[in-house]
Amino acid sequence: MKFPALPRISVMGASRLVSFAALFLITPGAWADTRQDALLAVSHLRASGFGRQMPDEMKSVDATFSLAERHYQRQEHDMAERYYLLTLQKVRVIQETLPAIPPAEAAGSDQPRNAAAVPQPASQPEAVPPHPPVAAVPADPLPGITPEQTMASQEPAVPTQDDAPTVHDDFVSAKVVGSANVYTAVKGDTLRLVAAKLGVSRQHLIAANKLDAKASLKIGQRLKYNNRKIIPQRMKDGIVVNIPDRTLYYFRQGKLVTSLPVAVGTGKKSDKFDWQTPVGKFKITGKQKDPTWHVPASIRSEMEEEGREVITSIPPGPGNPLGRYAIKTSIPGILIHSTIKPWSIYGFASHGCIRVSPLRMEGFFNEVKVNTPGEIIYKPVKMAVTEQGRILLEVHQDVYKKGLKPDVEAWNLIRKYRLSERIDRDKVEAVIRQRSGIAEDISL
Repeated sequence: MKFPALPRISVMGASRLVSFAALFLITPGAWADTRQDALLAVSHLRASGFGRQMPDEMKSVDATFSLAERHYQRQEHDMAERYYLLTLQKVRVIQETLPAIPPAEAAGSDQPRNAAAVPQPASQPEAVPPHPPVAAVPADPLPGITPEQTMASQEPAVPTQDDAPTVHDDFVSAKVVGSANVYTAVKGDTLRLVAAKLGVSRQHLIAANKLDAKASLKIGQRLKYNNRKIIPQRMKDGIVVNIPDRTLYYFRQGKLVTSLPVAVGTGKKSDKFDWQTPVGKFKITGKQKDPTWHVPASIRSEMEEEGREVITSIPPGPGNPLGRYAIKTSIPGILIHSTIKPWSIYGFASHGCIRVSPLRMEGFFNEVKVNTPGEIIYKPVKMAVTEQGRILLEVHQDVYKKGLKPDVEAWNLIRKYRLSERIDRDKVEAVIRQRSGIAEDISL
C-alpha cells in the first residue's frame, strides 16, 4: 500500500494526530475491501519496525484492528467497516508524519519475511476469510435507462493526486451509519446508479463534485459523497425501515448487522391510486428465490386505466420486477425484494414494496429468517448525541406530505433532550432549511 510523501512533522505532532486519526480517510471506493486494505496496512507498518519506535501508537493501531475483526466475526458488518476505516486512518497519519517506510521485504525487520504477513492485534481473533468481491455493474445498458444516464466511458481518466477529492470525516459512532467518503467510478457507472449504490441523491453527487448534470462518468473518476445517517430506532432482533431516509436497518442481538439503501413507494398518485409504503409493525412470513410476480389487482387496474396490456403474472426471469429474491411480510401486498432497475434504489419509485439493490439483496435474503419482526416508520427528523458528545441533526423532506413541520420537530427534540445550550442555532436553521437528509453536526 503506497501513500504520498508529505512534509515531515514532529513525533509529538504524530502522537496528537494519531489521537485524532479520524480526520483522514483513505479508502479507494465505497465497495473496496477495507478489511484486506487494513490487514496489508498494519502488516506493512509492523514490518517497518515502527512498533519499536512508537510502541504506544502501534498498540493503538493493533487494538483498533482487533476490534474491527471482532465485529467482523460477529457479522456486524457496518461496525466492522467503521473500525477497519479507523485502522486505515491511523496508519495514514503515521505514514504522513514519519519518513517513507519501505516495503515489508526491504524494511530490515528482524522478523522472518513471512512472519509480517499478518498483524498481531491485541487479541487474536479467529481467522476469517476476506469479504467476497462485489460484482461489477455490467457494461451492457440496463433495461429502461434513459438518455441522461450515460454510462462511464471506457477511457480511464483517473485524477492525479492533486486533483483527487479529499474527504475529512471523524465520525465513528454506534449511533450513525455511513460516512463522508470517496467513490471511484467503475465500468458501467452512471450518476443515478452510483447514487443508488451509495444511498445518496443524484443531486447530492452533482453538487458535492461540481459536476455538469449531463456529463458522463469516466472509469476511475473519484466522487465525494456523504451518506451519514442517524439510526432512527433500534430493535433487539429485527428490521426497521425508515421511509424518509429510504434505508433498511437490520439488527441481531441488539446490534446493527447491516444497513441498506432501499426504494419505497412513490406516494399518492391520485385519489384512486395511492402507492405510499404503509407504516406499521410486521413479521417476515416467507422467502422465495426466483419468484413469480402475481400482479396485484390495484396495479392491474392502473395498467387498464393507462391503456397498457393488463398482465396477471410474470414468471421468474430477467423481466420480473421482483428480481431474483423476494421476502414476504405480514403487511398485505408489501414485499422486500430485489429489482431489475438498480438505479431506482434510494428513490420513491415503487408501488409500495421495498426494493433492495441486486448487489445487496442476496446476502440479506440469506441472512434474514422467517418470523423475523420488523417495523416501517416515518421519521423525517432525527437527532443523536455521539459518544464524544457531538450533536447531530438530520432532516429529510416530508415527501408523503403528512403535515410534519421539520423546524418544530427539530426544536422539540432539542428541548426534549435539553441541548439548547450546546447547539449552534445557525447550524440548526441551516440543516432545517436544506433538508439534505445528511446527519450534520450542530454542536457549538
